[in-house]
Amino acid sequence: MGILLEADYKGVISGRESPISGLSRAFSASKKGAQNPLKRKSGEALKPQEEDGQLTYELINRDSAISLAEEAAREDVRGFVYISAAGGAPVLPQRYIDTKRQAEKTIEREFAGLRSVFVRPGFLYDPSRKFTIPLAGMTGLGAVFNSVTGGVFGGLMGAAGIKPLRADVVAEAVIEALSDESVKGPIETTRIEQLAGKGWRNGML
Repeated sequence: MGILLEADYKGVISGRESPISGLSRAFSASKKGAQNPLKRKSGEALKPQEEDGQLTYELINRDSAISLAEEAAREDVRGFVYISAAGGAPVLPQRYIDTKRQAEKTIEREFAGLRSVFVRPGFLYDPSRKFTIPLAGMTGLGAVFNSVTGGVFGGLMGAAGIKPLRADVVAEAVIEALSDESVKGPIETTRIEQLAGKGWRNGML
Protein backbone atom coordinates (compact mmCIF):
# COMPACT_ATOMS: atom_id res chain seq x y z
CA MET A 1 0.00 0.00 0.00
CA GLY A 2 2.86 2.36 0.80
CA ILE A 3 4.39 1.92 -2.65
CA LEU A 4 1.02 2.15 -4.42
CA LEU A 5 0.17 5.43 -2.70
CA GLU A 6 3.83 6.49 -2.65
CA ALA A 7 3.49 7.80 0.86
CA ASP A 8 4.95 7.01 4.26
CA TYR A 9 1.58 5.94 5.64
CA LYS A 10 3.28 4.27 8.61
CA GLY A 11 4.88 7.61 9.44
CA VAL A 12 1.48 9.29 9.29
CA ILE A 13 -0.10 6.65 11.53
CA SER A 14 2.72 6.83 14.07
CA GLY A 15 2.64 10.61 14.12
CA ARG A 16 6.07 11.17 12.56
CA GLU A 17 4.38 12.95 9.64
CA SER A 18 1.12 14.88 9.43
CA PRO A 19 -1.66 13.65 7.10
CA ILE A 20 -1.48 16.92 5.15
CA SER A 21 2.27 16.55 4.66
CA GLY A 22 1.82 12.93 3.61
CA LEU A 23 -0.80 13.83 1.01
CA SER A 24 1.24 16.73 -0.35
CA ARG A 25 4.23 14.42 -0.75
CA ALA A 26 2.12 11.78 -2.47
CA PHE A 27 0.53 14.18 -4.95
CA SER A 28 3.55 16.37 -5.70
CA ALA A 29 4.03 17.19 -9.38
CA SER A 30 7.47 15.62 -9.70
CA LYS A 31 9.94 13.57 -7.72
CA LYS A 32 13.35 12.06 -8.23
CA GLY A 33 13.92 8.44 -9.15
CA ALA A 34 17.29 6.74 -9.15
CA GLN A 35 20.49 7.75 -10.89
CA ASN A 36 20.10 7.59 -14.68
CA PRO A 37 19.51 3.85 -15.26
CA LEU A 38 20.89 4.10 -18.81
CA LYS A 39 24.22 5.35 -17.48
CA ARG A 40 24.38 2.87 -14.61
CA LYS A 41 27.47 0.66 -14.50
CA SER A 42 26.94 -3.10 -14.77
CA GLY A 43 26.04 -4.46 -11.34
CA GLU A 44 25.55 -1.00 -9.84
CA ALA A 45 22.56 -0.82 -7.54
CA LEU A 46 19.83 1.76 -8.07
CA LYS A 47 19.94 4.45 -5.42
CA PRO A 48 16.96 6.64 -4.49
CA GLN A 49 17.74 10.28 -5.21
CA GLU A 50 15.17 11.78 -2.84
CA GLU A 51 16.87 13.20 0.25
CA ASP A 52 14.98 10.89 2.60
CA GLY A 53 15.49 7.83 0.38
CA GLN A 54 11.78 7.58 -0.47
CA LEU A 55 10.77 4.90 -2.97
CA THR A 56 9.04 6.96 -5.64
CA TYR A 57 7.06 6.00 -8.73
CA GLU A 58 10.01 7.21 -10.78
CA LEU A 59 12.22 4.65 -9.05
CA ILE A 60 9.81 1.71 -8.71
CA ASN A 61 7.74 2.02 -11.89
CA ARG A 62 10.27 3.49 -14.30
CA ASP A 63 13.95 3.27 -13.40
CA SER A 64 13.89 -0.27 -11.98
CA ALA A 65 12.05 -1.53 -15.10
CA ILE A 66 14.52 0.16 -17.44
CA SER A 67 17.44 -1.34 -15.51
CA LEU A 68 15.94 -4.83 -15.70
CA ALA A 69 15.33 -4.43 -19.43
CA GLU A 70 18.94 -3.35 -19.88
CA GLU A 71 20.17 -6.46 -18.07
CA ALA A 72 17.83 -8.63 -20.14
CA ALA A 73 19.13 -7.11 -23.38
CA ARG A 74 22.72 -7.56 -22.22
CA GLU A 75 22.08 -11.26 -21.55
CA ASP A 76 20.29 -11.64 -24.91
CA VAL A 77 17.12 -13.10 -23.38
CA ARG A 78 14.28 -14.15 -25.70
CA GLY A 79 11.61 -11.93 -24.22
CA PHE A 80 11.00 -9.33 -21.52
CA VAL A 81 7.67 -8.67 -19.80
CA TYR A 82 6.86 -5.52 -17.87
CA ILE A 83 3.70 -5.48 -15.77
CA SER A 84 2.38 -2.02 -16.55
CA ALA A 85 -1.20 -0.83 -15.98
CA ALA A 86 -4.30 -0.09 -18.02
CA GLY A 87 -4.54 3.35 -16.49
CA GLY A 88 -4.31 5.37 -13.34
CA ALA A 89 -7.13 5.89 -10.86
CA PRO A 90 -8.86 8.90 -9.27
CA VAL A 91 -7.22 8.12 -5.91
CA LEU A 92 -3.68 7.87 -7.31
CA PRO A 93 -1.30 10.63 -8.40
CA GLN A 94 -1.03 11.06 -12.19
CA ARG A 95 2.65 10.18 -11.91
CA TYR A 96 1.69 6.57 -11.12
CA ILE A 97 0.61 5.89 -14.72
CA ASP A 98 2.93 8.49 -16.28
CA THR A 99 6.03 6.72 -14.97
CA LYS A 100 4.79 3.36 -16.26
CA ARG A 101 4.25 4.81 -19.73
CA GLN A 102 7.70 6.44 -19.56
CA ALA A 103 9.19 3.04 -18.78
CA GLU A 104 7.43 1.45 -21.75
CA LYS A 105 8.57 4.14 -24.18
CA THR A 106 12.17 4.10 -22.96
CA ILE A 107 12.45 0.32 -23.09
CA GLU A 108 10.95 0.23 -26.57
CA ARG A 109 13.26 3.01 -27.80
CA GLU A 110 16.53 2.02 -26.13
CA PHE A 111 16.32 -1.77 -26.51
CA ALA A 112 14.84 -2.24 -29.96
CA GLY A 113 16.37 -5.70 -30.29
CA LEU A 114 14.59 -6.93 -27.17
CA ARG A 115 11.13 -8.42 -27.65
CA SER A 116 9.33 -6.46 -24.97
CA VAL A 117 5.75 -7.09 -23.85
CA PHE A 118 3.93 -4.49 -21.76
CA VAL A 119 1.05 -6.12 -19.90
CA ARG A 120 -1.62 -3.55 -19.04
CA PRO A 121 -4.18 -5.04 -16.66
CA GLY A 122 -6.74 -3.11 -14.68
CA PHE A 123 -7.28 -3.89 -11.00
CA LEU A 124 -5.84 -7.28 -9.96
CA TYR A 125 -7.55 -9.43 -7.37
CA ASP A 126 -7.15 -12.86 -5.84
CA PRO A 127 -9.40 -14.87 -3.48
CA SER A 128 -6.45 -15.45 -1.16
CA ARG A 129 -6.38 -11.71 -0.49
CA LYS A 130 -9.88 -11.15 0.80
CA PHE A 131 -9.78 -7.35 0.78
CA THR A 132 -9.30 -7.37 -3.02
CA ILE A 133 -12.67 -9.06 -3.67
CA PRO A 134 -14.99 -6.13 -2.78
CA LEU A 135 -12.59 -3.76 -4.55
CA ALA A 136 -12.79 -5.93 -7.66
CA GLY A 137 -16.59 -5.87 -7.38
CA MET A 138 -16.62 -2.08 -7.32
CA THR A 139 -14.18 -1.91 -10.21
CA GLY A 140 -16.35 -4.36 -12.14
CA LEU A 141 -19.34 -2.08 -11.67
CA GLY A 142 -17.21 0.80 -12.86
CA ALA A 143 -16.30 -1.16 -15.99
CA VAL A 144 -19.98 -1.83 -16.71
CA PHE A 145 -20.81 1.85 -16.23
CA ASN A 146 -17.93 2.85 -18.51
CA SER A 147 -19.17 0.45 -21.18
CA VAL A 148 -22.81 1.57 -20.94
CA THR A 149 -21.81 5.22 -21.24
CA GLY A 150 -19.69 4.54 -24.30
CA GLY A 151 -16.40 5.11 -22.49
CA VAL A 152 -16.88 8.88 -22.25
CA PHE A 153 -15.70 8.78 -18.62
CA GLY A 154 -12.83 6.39 -19.37
CA GLY A 155 -10.14 9.04 -19.10
CA LEU A 156 -11.42 10.19 -15.74
CA MET A 157 -11.99 6.71 -14.30
CA GLY A 158 -8.74 5.16 -15.50
CA ALA A 159 -8.29 1.59 -14.29
CA ALA A 160 -11.47 1.98 -12.20
CA GLY A 161 -13.43 1.77 -15.45
CA ILE A 162 -11.71 -1.35 -16.77
CA LYS A 163 -12.66 -4.97 -16.10
CA PRO A 164 -10.70 -6.35 -13.12
CA LEU A 165 -8.68 -9.52 -13.61
CA ARG A 166 -7.63 -12.35 -11.35
CA ALA A 167 -3.90 -12.33 -10.73
CA ASP A 168 -3.52 -15.91 -11.97
CA VAL A 169 -5.16 -14.97 -15.29
CA VAL A 170 -2.52 -12.29 -15.81
CA ALA A 171 0.22 -14.73 -14.76
CA GLU A 172 -1.02 -17.28 -17.33
CA ALA A 173 -1.04 -14.56 -20.00
CA VAL A 174 2.53 -13.57 -19.14
CA ILE A 175 3.74 -17.16 -19.54
CA GLU A 176 1.97 -17.49 -22.88
CA ALA A 177 3.31 -14.11 -24.06
CA LEU A 178 6.86 -15.22 -23.30
CA SER A 179 6.28 -18.49 -25.17
CA ASP A 180 4.76 -16.86 -28.26
CA GLU A 181 7.40 -14.85 -30.14
CA SER A 182 4.73 -13.05 -32.16
CA VAL A 183 3.55 -11.23 -29.04
CA LYS A 184 5.16 -7.87 -28.37
CA GLY A 185 4.31 -4.33 -27.33
CA PRO A 186 1.34 -3.33 -25.15
CA ILE A 187 -1.40 -5.88 -24.47
CA GLU A 188 -4.67 -4.73 -22.96
CA THR A 189 -7.40 -6.58 -21.03
CA THR A 190 -9.02 -8.43 -23.97
CA ARG A 191 -5.67 -9.66 -25.27
CA ILE A 192 -4.58 -10.65 -21.76
CA GLU A 193 -7.67 -12.85 -21.44
CA GLN A 194 -7.08 -14.35 -24.89
CA LEU A 195 -3.48 -15.25 -24.06
CA ALA A 196 -4.51 -16.69 -20.69
CA GLY A 197 -7.19 -18.82 -22.38
CA LYS A 198 -4.70 -20.05 -24.96
CA GLY A 199 -2.21 -20.94 -22.24
CA TRP A 200 -4.89 -22.84 -20.30
CA ARG A 201 -5.90 -24.81 -23.38
CA ASN A 202 -2.29 -25.65 -24.19
CA GLY A 203 -1.81 -26.86 -20.64
CA MET A 204 -4.75 -29.24 -20.99
CA LEU A 205 -3.27 -30.94 -24.08
